[in-house]
Amino acid sequence: MLQRLATELGPWSWWIVAFILLAAELIAPGVFLIWIGLAALVIGALSLFLWDAPVWAWQLQFVLFAGLSVAFALLGRRYFGKNRDTSDEPFLNQREASLVGRTATLQEPIVEGRGRIRLDDTWWPVDGKDMPAGTRVRIASARGRTLTVEAIES
Repeated sequence: MLQRLATELGPWSWWIVAFILLAAELIAPGVFLIWIGLAALVIGALSLFLWDAPVWAWQLQFVLFAGLSVAFALLGRRYFGKNRDTSDEPFLNQREASLVGRTATLQEPIVEGRGRIRLDDTWWPVDGKDMPAGTRVRIASARGRTLTVEAIES
């Protein structure tokens, strides 16, 4: 059936497959079908020139299509996977980590290693050496919702 369809449509069969895959990527984006669609586009472009060549059998076309699909998927994953880590907002959805380095005043004393501070409009539990209320502290690290603080030397 595939052989008959490819024979009737000629090199345009690959173009149709490519546009169906690319349209499916637009409908259900997952950045996967785009690589298979690009492979079909390449085979379609080659088919325009090689369709009547005896070496351009449907078996070779499918093997090249499969190889290009895998190659494009691996290259795409490598390129986009590497660039995904950079962000203009590295602490987005990591509020605690964004607080490291800020300073605050202890609202409650740290007793037996535990206390609280107020930053902006939120109360935060803190760990650190025992200190009286009113001490200026710097946030050294964050673990979950608990911040570790150090006294600021005046």
